[in-house]
Amino acid sequence: MLNGKYVIDAVVHSYNLDPSNHAVPRNAQGITDMIFGVVAGSGPDYELPREDYVRDWDVDETVSTLFLESDTDFAIYHPVPIGAYHDGLVSVEKAAEVVAKYPTRFLSYATVDPMAGQAALDELERQAELLSPIGLKLYPSSWTAEGKHRHFRMDDEEIVYPVYEKAKQLGISTVAVHKAVPLGPVPMDPYRVGDLDGAAADHPDLNFEIVHGGVAFVEETAWMLARFPNVFVNLETLNIICAKRPDQFAAAVLGMAAAVGDHVYDRLWWGTGHMAYHARPCLEAFEAFQFTEEDLARAGQFAPVSQITDEHKAKILAGNYAAALGLDLDKIAAGTASDELAAQRAEGLRAPWSTSRTPIRTGA
Repeated sequence: MLNGKYVIDAVVHSYNLDPSNHAVPRNAQGITDMIFGVVAGSGPDYELPREDYVRDWDVDETVSTLFLESDTDFAIYHPVPIGAYHDGLVSVEKAAEVVAKYPTRFLSYATVDPMAGQAALDELERQAELLSPIGLKLYPSSWTAEGKHRHFRMDDEEIVYPVYEKAKQLGISTVAVHKAVPLGPVPMDPYRVGDLDGAAADHPDLNFEIVHGGVAFVEETAWMLARFPNVFVNLETLNIICAKRPDQFAAAVLGMAAAVGDHVYDRLWWGTGHMAYHARPCLEAFEAFQFTEEDLARAGQFAPVSQITDEHKAKILAGNYAAALGLDLDKIAAGTASDELAAQRAEGLRAPWSTSRTPIRTGA
């Protein structure tokens, strides 16, 4: 726990960034460079050299670096269907492995490419059996076997609405979508958030989770939060901004609060994308974070925004996510308090990346 606050990381990955995994090299290389570019500059205690980072990360080291090297307690694993990589970048098989090996620490989402049509619906059924997913992760970019980029809108009644209906039939009530951060040299339009208006209005029985929300299109996100109670923001990437540029983190959060005021604290979910960036400095930065009085004096269009409190942080770190997805936080906490990882955590946090296959090199 983080100073008494339970921590659910709502998005965790084990990337396969190895060049041998590139199905569409131009796009895969661009995505890989973007991911590593975020890590670059993370400081001597956390920065891995490229040759140690750009590789295939396995499940066990993702688990050890997350739970033994940070105060994270529980996590949601997101497989990825990015067709620029042979295995999608994060394979479904890895998701199955992590929930099987670490059932007290993980739940998983399913993931499909809606542009695959009936094959996507069949694959969602397969993953429902394999993973018992609590959510569905979508990406607006798609690649053909020939490497051509395509994309879809979240309000497309022919392409994606059948996927929503299938998800609901399978007991999945949360749909996460990657937004704001384009996947390499592709059009920006699919990464805007406006296409969630129709989706959220037409499917009020689904939660829509904007992953990377607030990194871009802040004003649009703010008004979406004001209009649709079933829209939430996953702070993945904003967690990195909090660690590296807290002033910009403040601007993004207060921007999203413009139309909803303090209610913004009920709509944010903690997520780090670990191992995209080490979770520990992000958690420490968030725990220490406060808005300046100057920021608060300018915040809010219709009502002032209060200073973030420990209670707000506790909700963002776990309470909001658990409430939205109907999770029993006490039951989850009891499971993580008595498993094998808990015994190892009792010895204190390990050094950053020390439990990975490529421990950080001093002075790298």
